[in-house]
Amino acid sequence: MSCRVIPTLKDFLKKQWFLISLVLLFAIGVGFEAQLSELTTQRWLKNAIVATVLFAMALPLDVSAMASGLRRPKGTLLAILMNFGVLPLVALAVATLLSGELKDGFLVAAVIPCTLASASVWTRKAGGNDSISIMVTIITNLSCFVISPLWLMWFFGSDSANLKISFPDMVSKLGLLVVLPMGLAQVVRLNKRIANWSTENKKKLSLFCQCGILSMVFIGAVGMGSRISADPESFGPAVFAMAIVAVLVVHCSVFWLGIGTGNAIGLSRPDAIAVGFSGSQKTLMVGLQICMDLGVSILPMVAFHVSQLFADTIFADILNRKDTDS
Repeated sequence: MSCRVIPTLKDFLKKQWFLISLVLLFAIGVGFEAQLSELTTQRWLKNAIVATVLFAMALPLDVSAMASGLRRPKGTLLAILMNFGVLPLVALAVATLLSGELKDGFLVAAVIPCTLASASVWTRKAGGNDSISIMVTIITNLSCFVISPLWLMWFFGSDSANLKISFPDMVSKLGLLVVLPMGLAQVVRLNKRIANWSTENKKKLSLFCQCGILSMVFIGAVGMGSRISADPESFGPAVFAMAIVAVLVVHCSVFWLGIGTGNAIGLSRPDAIAVGFSGSQKTLMVGLQICMDLGVSILPMVAFHVSQLFADTIFADILNRKDTDS
């Protein structure tokens, strides 16, 4: 019996190490904020982590794999509309039930770009067209330095006294930390040797990126811990529960709305599935950077990331089962 349990536990830890580490580092950062507060003052460190991780994330992306998405742009355009248009509006409606930092962090999570890796992975698992996911990933990330600040300017106002960074500064910072590293990665890929190496070492690069994301979660958790210490009543268990429920409502509703809309306008099943995943997923790294720059809670961003991984695993299984049955 024990021999069976040990391999099962090893398999579980191997598959879920990132989520387990994310929860542990979040708890440690919040719990030991007094001892670790110096970390939050090192802006150069956060900027370096973000730029390096996004460069490494974009390096294995093969732009030539987008050919199918370019030939049939309807699915790609719909997914971008869902991710950068419909989802923020759905989130704005749900945000009326939230307040304070939780609401602000939740709205930030709604306007960031699509994930750089998991949208394509889950799309493939569900039998979808991953070329659409790749296109949506690249387009939303390269345009987020303009689109995300515009949404946030509408949500918060351009001169909000509560926010720590001006919107022109946010535009230039996202351009430098997100767009520039991703663009450089694609330029570097023009070298065939580097392109082949990055494709062959995709898993190692992914592991490196996940470690970088965890370090950003840790730094963000330390900053959040200091705010919890200052106002513990505003961060009780009910707040955590509300964050999880809110992000699940938004993610799940936009996911199925994307697939339903895709079917309604005549997209093929694989294209509609791609719209569902890439239209509803959000990237953690860019979200953490914006939350910390604005001085709002990272809790909704972390909750969104964890919730979408769990929910989309279930959705991929459901869609796969339907394919098998048919």
